[in-house]
Amino acid sequence: MSSDATEVQGDQERRRAAEMSLKRGYPPTNVPGYEPERFLGIGAYGEVWVAREQNTGRRVAIKFYAHRGGLDWSLLSREVEKLAFLFADRYVVQLVGVGWDADPPYYIMEYLEKGSLAERIAQGPLRADEAVALLRDVATGLVHAHGKGVLHCDLKPANVLLDQDGKPRLADFGQSRLSTEQAPALGTMFYMAPEQADLEAVPDARWDVYALGALLYCMLTGEPPHRSGKTVDMFERTPELAQRLKDYRKTIEQSPPPVGHRKRRGVDKMLAAIVDRCLAPDPHERYPNVQAVLDALDDRAARLARRPAMILGAVGPALLLAVVSWFAWQGFHSAVVKSEAALTNEALKSNGFAAQFAARNAEYELERRYRLVEEVAASDLFRRKLADTLARPELSELLARLGSRKLSGEELAPLRQQLRENTDRLALQKEFTAIVTQFMRRSFGEEEITSWFFCDAQGVSTVRTPDNRTIGRDFAWRSYFHGGPVDMEDNWRPKRGEHLTATTLSDVFPSSRETWTVCVSAPVYDLSDPKKFLGAVGMTAQVGRFIDFPGNKTRFAVLVDNRGGEHKGVVIEHPLFDKLLTRDGKLPDHFKDYRVHDDDLPDNHDVRQQQDYHDPLAVDPDGAEYKGRWLARMEPVRLRGHNTGWDVIVQNDYETAIGRTLDMLKLGLLRSGVIAFALIALVMAGLWGMAKRMSGSARN
Repeated sequence: MSSDATEVQGDQERRRAAEMSLKRGYPPTNVPGYEPERFLGIGAYGEVWVAREQNTGRRVAIKFYAHRGGLDWSLLSREVEKLAFLFADRYVVQLVGVGWDADPPYYIMEYLEKGSLAERIAQGPLRADEAVALLRDVATGLVHAHGKGVLHCDLKPANVLLDQDGKPRLADFGQSRLSTEQAPALGTMFYMAPEQADLEAVPDARWDVYALGALLYCMLTGEPPHRSGKTVDMFERTPELAQRLKDYRKTIEQSPPPVGHRKRRGVDKMLAAIVDRCLAPDPHERYPNVQAVLDALDDRAARLARRPAMILGAVGPALLLAVVSWFAWQGFHSAVVKSEAALTNEALKSNGFAAQFAARNAEYELERRYRLVEEVAASDLFRRKLADTLARPELSELLARLGSRKLSGEELAPLRQQLRENTDRLALQKEFTAIVTQFMRRSFGEEEITSWFFCDAQGVSTVRTPDNRTIGRDFAWRSYFHGGPVDMEDNWRPKRGEHLTATTLSDVFPSSRETWTVCVSAPVYDLSDPKKFLGAVGMTAQVGRFIDFPGNKTRFAVLVDNRGGEHKGVVIEHPLFDKLLTRDGKLPDHFKDYRVHDDDLPDNHDVRQQQDYHDPLAVDPDGAEYKGRWLARMEPVRLRGHNTGWDVIVQNDYETAIGRTLDMLKLGLLRSGVIAFALIALVMAGLWGMAKRMSGSARN
């Protein structure tokens, strides 16, 4: 049994259909005025031929019934009756004539050359919009039929014919019933409602609603709902009509809702819901009539028509909000950048003032020592005593031999010991100590000094206070003697007459406590012969004495030696040094390796290059507190119109200086922006919801 064939109500009808299938060579009878052309198809109760009207030449379709008597006569009269009710309805195939007295009887209807919807579906599923357009016309035809009291009861693709414009026409009203009739009507498997598959069922408009949903499902997917190889085989193996109908009802009611239509492109949720409701097994859950289906289609069409406006209404404000948000973000970013730049500039400017203060303080301390050393070097008492002592034969000879640079280390050792024990030298050292002590107390009070020394004209250490074992050693290679900016190799010797000629700030060197030390030295000339160079007098001091800055952990001053040589860029004073000296009494050996490189602080002092300064001592095991980002400003230490080569760097912790303020500003701006964004979004959502509600009210 084909699943597309209308169910017949008994075995006799089935036998008649089989007999008719053997008689397709010519029509069952001649129809006056019409010339048969070809066999078109066969159904459960008869066959259909295409014929040409001899008078007009137009083609018609003639449906012949198998026998004149019994049930066939009632079928013909019923179908003709329903077609007469629907005469001139453009959604229904029109009746042309009836052969009541012919054997077999027949009726003539208009012929539609484009065939049936079943033939169109056989070419492949329809697009969603095409299927909906066809369904709307079919539903309109059903509404017209129902309005005249005619229920089709056998709606399927084979019973929908397509005219020359592709518009559908309802055909085959053989199973149709008047709304006042109580006789059952069997439709086609998988298109008829489950409650229709009952020989005692009373016709109901909801049968056509179910068939309408099955028709749309078939147009979308190519197959009617619930049809599968298994179900078709089961029905074909069940010859008894009552059992077959029972199995059909059970299959529809117990099967899960079909979902094939939801997978088709173009099937939106609204269309899928229409199909689902039409195909509901329970008739009370379906649309109550076909007009309700049309109303649902109209509502969907209205919603789809409004969708661009709704989308525009939602997307437009959203885009506007996005644009406003973008500009707000740009404003926020610009405000943050400008604020950061302004705060950074102010912090760096403040650091600049602090660096100038620290540099001037270092200049003042240097100037004090310059003057003190110069006063000692110019002291008449000191120079007279010095010239007199150096002229002593024994001392003069010892100094000459020690400065000859021709003796080996073994030969120099006893000579150095003799020099240390020489009575003239000891007397000179006593006098030298008294003189420098007097000058120190006058200029610095009781301040502790590192040491004072005097080297003769050859660079030999002659006297030193406090006394130590450097007496007799040759220091001509040291910058405090030859007057250069850096020390030379210890085997380097100046040319004859090459020595410092003015007060000099020596190269830095580590002291016994492993702290950076510097020497301020000045030339000493003979009192009676101002051109005669007697030697160099110098005073050493720890570098930390030159920085007096009221700093703290987040802001402090650092001293850097930026002169050439091996100490280029070395950090010679840092708060960490004081911490380690207090704890350990000296600095670790690696403190000499901490340097500020040119990339860290360029020579042009570009403020922008100093906004992300990293302290070189942050890598020290004890320097964790100096990690992070610093704002740094550098100021050179000048003395008597010249750059000493020292630089003061004032470092300010970025987070403390501007980071926290900037974070508070960002938080405030973000909070205001989020509140504004939320309020705008809330207003827009409210307006959109109100418009949607008003649109829905207007639709209802």
